Amino acid sequence: MKYIDRVLNEMRAKDTNQPEFIQALEEVLGSAEVIFKKHPEYEKMAVLERLVEPERIIQFKVPWVDDSGFTHVNRGYRVQYNSALGPYKGGLRFHPTVNLSVLKFLGFEQVFKNALTTLPIGGGKGGSDFNPKGKSDAEIMRFCQSFMLELYRHIGPDIDVPAGDMGVGGREIGYLYGQYRRIRGTSERGVLTGKGIGYGGSLARKEATGYGLVYFLLEMLKENKIDPVGKKAIVSGSGNVAIYAAEKAMSNGIHVIAMSDSQGYIVDDELDLKVVKKIKEELRGSLKDYPKLAKHGQYFEGSVYDAKLKVEIVLPCATQNEIDLKRAKAIVAGGCIAVAEGANMPDNNDAIKYYLEKDILFAPGKASNAGGVATSALEMSQNSLRYNWTFEEVDEKLQGIMVAIHQQCIDAMKQYRLGKKNYVAGANVAGMTKVIDAMIAQGDY
Repeated sequence: MKYIDRVLNEMRAKDTNQPEFIQALEEVLGSAEVIFKKHPEYEKMAVLERLVEPERIIQFKVPWVDDSGFTHVNRGYRVQYNSALGPYKGGLRFHPTVNLSVLKFLGFEQVFKNALTTLPIGGGKGGSDFNPKGKSDAEIMRFCQSFMLELYRHIGPDIDVPAGDMGVGGREIGYLYGQYRRIRGTSERGVLTGKGIGYGGSLARKEATGYGLVYFLLEMLKENKIDPVGKKAIVSGSGNVAIYAAEKAMSNGIHVIAMSDSQGYIVDDELDLKVVKKIKEELRGSLKDYPKLAKHGQYFEGSVYDAKLKVEIVLPCATQNEIDLKRAKAIVAGGCIAVAEGANMPDNNDAIKYYLEKDILFAPGKASNAGGVATSALEMSQNSLRYNWTFEEVDEKLQGIMVAIHQQCIDAMKQYRLGKKNYVAGANVAGMTKVIDAMIAQGDY
């Protein structure tokens, strides 16, 4: 479509050095033609141009002192993308790969993911190129305190509510919240999510993204009359998302035989998730120790997707662009029938196109991994109520949200005749429509 092509070409020219962001634009806008054919007036209103540009980008320096007394300076960012549906909501990522391109891609995707949750939250993302690996608790605390010295000016319960992401867990959120509380002199618990249970956190938050991923997967399989019991699966990654996706998958009869980390992967027909949890949550170690601790299984260096394992289900839960076309072909050749994204954009656009060509059930991250941010929004609700729900209550609400997200995808596929299995287009169209409608209703189009 000429309008979409024109805007994409303009963005490619403006942001030629931001490949991840352009990739996200191409993926989302590739599904948008049906919306703009139905509403040609949107071009005159410049709806698309307003949608693809962040409302605000904040960049700042983060100086901090290590345990040896040396001062380091990192870059900090917050991309406040779209607030039509509510306060900006999205995680903070601490990782050496963080740059403006990565955060704009994540923020753009977050807008539509958050719209799908049906909860009143806009989209944003932030973080730093700081690497927490190998740092002491004291160094991480000093970095977080310095980071918040600038970030506090731009966030608040009704403005922007960050959470954790890669490299930012409960420890980091605690340090960030403590610094915010000291600076502001007030206990605004709703300013950050992912907090400890003792000071305003929500039960089931740690499990939420992984559990939600499997709830969506189960709905997708049920819609297509596929029994999950006994199906073999790969779960790439071994952080919170991967661990709790594996846990929920196993509890529903799915046979997880492989997991991975940044250095390699384990293959074990009797995979012991308790050992994986011990290595990652207690020892903060590498999966190379798994065979010794579990007393079975094998460890290999490299990517689990190069192992050419024979599985029916693939749950990529590590990081962006871990699966390219070559790996997607190997996945399909291994007998895969369903891929559901636990990470953000772990499959590149060529891989996604191949899955759709081969009639593979594919759940895009903006739909299937929305359980984390949905539970963050439930944490915000609990903070406003000054009340805590039980684990079972939160889990029940989470499951209901994931079922509703799946239904939105189905409804969009039917309404716009996108095909019975095109969850990519279904999620994009459903989320985008909701955001555009809110923008137009508020005169912000």
